[in-house]
Amino acid sequence: MGKWFLENWLTILNAVGIIGGLFFTAHSLRHETKTRRIGNLLTLIQNHRELWAELFRYQALQRVLDANADLTKHPITPDETIFVNMTIQHLSGAYQAMKNGLVIKRDGLRRDISGFFSLPIPKAVWEKTKVLQNDDFAEFVEQCRNWK
Repeated sequence: MGKWFLENWLTILNAVGIIGGLFFTAHSLRHETKTRRIGNLLTLIQNHRELWAELFRYQALQRVLDANADLTKHPITPDETIFVNMTIQHLSGAYQAMKNGLVIKRDGLRRDISGFFSLPIPKAVWEKTKVLQNDDFAEFVEQCRNWK
C-alpha cells in the first residue's frame, strides 16, 4: 500500500481536488439559487406595492375593495376593470414564478387571493377574463376562491 500510494499520490491529490471543487460548486449554486429566489421575491413585493399604491392614490379605485359594492346601481368603471386586470396579470406572473421555483412561496397567499376575488368587482372582472388566462393559472385562482 505504501509503494502504491507513493506512486499515485499526485493522482489521489488531483481526485481529492476535483471532488472538493465539485462540493464547493454545489454549495455555491445552492447559495446562488437561494439568493436569486429572495431577490425575485423582493422584486415581486416591490411591484405589488406599486400596484396597490395606485388603489390608494386614486379615489376612483377605492370601490374595488368595497365588499358592499352594488354593481347593478353602479356598474364597474373602466378604471376599476383596468386595475383588477393589472392585479390579475401581477398575480399570474407571481404564480408562474412560484410554479417554477423562482421565488419563495408566501404563506397565506391562497387566503389573500380568496379574499380579493370574493369582493364584487374583482369577482365580476375575473369571471369575464378568466377564459383569457393560462389554464393552470385559472385553475389555481379557482382553487383559491373555493379555499376556506
